[in-house]
Amino acid sequence: MNDGKESLVELEELSKQAADAILENKIVRLVSHNDADGLSAAGIMCNALCRSGIIFQATIVSQFDQSTIDLIEKTFHGTVILCDMGSGQVELTSKIKKAIIIDHHKPTGKLDHVHFNPHLAGIDGSSELCASCGAYMVARKMGENTDLAGLALAGAIGDKQPMKGGNKFILDEAIGKKAVTIRKGLRMGDDPVPELLEYGFEPYLDITGDREKIREFLDKLEVKGRLAELSEEQSIKLSSAIVLKLAKQGNVPAIESVIGDCYTLNNEVVPNIYDFVNIMNACGKDEKAGLGLALCMRDASAVDEARAITREHQHNLIKTIKKAQAQIKSARNFRYVLLDDSGGTGIIAGTMTRYLYPDKPFITLNEVEGKIKVSARGTRKLVAAGLDLAAAMREASASVGGMGGGHDIASGATIPKGTAMKFIDIADSIIEKQLKAKA
Repeated sequence: MNDGKESLVELEELSKQAADAILENKIVRLVSHNDADGLSAAGIMCNALCRSGIIFQATIVSQFDQSTIDLIEKTFHGTVILCDMGSGQVELTSKIKKAIIIDHHKPTGKLDHVHFNPHLAGIDGSSELCASCGAYMVARKMGENTDLAGLALAGAIGDKQPMKGGNKFILDEAIGKKAVTIRKGLRMGDDPVPELLEYGFEPYLDITGDREKIREFLDKLEVKGRLAELSEEQSIKLSSAIVLKLAKQGNVPAIESVIGDCYTLNNEVVPNIYDFVNIMNACGKDEKAGLGLALCMRDASAVDEARAITREHQHNLIKTIKKAQAQIKSARNFRYVLLDDSGGTGIIAGTMTRYLYPDKPFITLNEVEGKIKVSARGTRKLVAAGLDLAAAMREASASVGGMGGGHDIASGATIPKGTAMKFIDIADSIIEKQLKAKA
């Protein structure tokens, strides 16, 4: 880890404090975020609570705001476990009488609650030890739960975290316990290759979503069948062709995220980690979180329905990404798009920065249900240059009567309807100052 053994000792102590606080209860309320990391974190805790004989009710939310507090206060009066939220919203979290927080967002103030967060051990939670990895560290102290390590790594993959530091510690443990195996190759799902290219956006290529162009591309390579069934020669051909396309798109760093170590989850009902992550994201965003949690609890009967939902979800997302591509606007220091009642704002922003426009941050603004939801994404290179989207989103949203926060590389906000252009101007000035200060 960043500070070696010292950081690990601190993390183990934070884990034990959280585990001990959880085990004191006979019943708890679990609230977590609806992305792959949040659902994987919730899945780990559901398993650990179940095995410990603790009764629980799980609630998955798209964001942590006053409505979440109201829901808790109306329906539950005991201990609340918050996963993938709480650290960056101290004023809200403080309203909960008894909370245990397992988060990786940068804390914005002091909390009296039991609190597991890698930042408290001097580790940057945006790049290692996401919420699911934190939940795993806590679950290890609640009982024999090391078989859940694969779920922790799925959350890390979902949050685009590299396998270093705390994540590498969990990966090594997962391999040792045979929960995960590694092979080299393309980091993609197990569907037939034409379907992976048609419905997937990792990687996002110039042929993504276009069945005819995909057919021509694969015919030329003489590649067909499932990725895992390809010969070594076919696999090398396909990998090389994808790398070439990414290079032509001007995004060489994306190549590292597409080719390398691939992880198989030996204990889970969906073994391919990239399929698992896609399913978690789809179930969470399509308000089928219960289905995602069922998979985390290893209910094989939920797999077919979850895969069908994911296929439809990804198909719709690709259409939205292509629509967004045609509507991109530019501020001085970032690109943005204004959408109306569209899904996948974070995926859109992430796809743009990872595969198409890595030189500047990207912000997606989506008007839905009388308010505007904002997702902002950057790159590690931009963060190294001074970018802090968490601070930018928090300050810019507050200035227009909204709220926001997150990580330096990936953040979000909710702002009132009609404030989009003012928000963009303010965010532009903030990001400009951040980048100039480090220049």
